[in-house]
Amino acid sequence: QVQLVESGGGLVQAGGSLRLSCAASGTIFSINAMGWYRQAPGKQRELVAAITSGGSTNYADSVKGRCTISRDNAKNTVYLQMNSLKPEDTAVYYCKINSRDNWSRYFEVWGRGTLVTVSS
Repeated sequence: QVQLVESGGGLVQAGGSLRLSCAASGTIFSINAMGWYRQAPGKQRELVAAITSGGSTNYADSVKGRCTISRDNAKNTVYLQMNSLKPEDTAVYYCKINSRDNWSRYFEVWGRGTLVTVSS
C-alpha cells in the first residue's frame, strides 16, 4: 500500500510563506500526476495545484502567482511553495498522487492532510 506523508503546515501571518511537502512511500511502481487540494471549513475540497509526470502545471486562479508546485521524482515527493499567504488560504491541505501498480493499473492515493492557518 502506498502511503503519503505530508508536512510543512502551520500557523503563519498574512503575507508569510510556507512550503508543504508530501512524500510517497511503500511499493511504488509509477507516479503520474501529483497535486495539492485544500478544504476550508464548510466548503468543498478544491484543487490548488497539480503537476504531471512531464512537468506541466495547473493552478487555481486564487493561488496563481503566489504558489509553485514542484516534484522530485527521485524522492517521490511533491512540494507546494506558498507565498504571500492570505487568510482565505486557511484550510486543510491534502496531497494526492495518481499512481500505477505492478499491473499498470491506475489508482489514487490521498494524504491525511496538513493544516495551514493564516492569521490576519
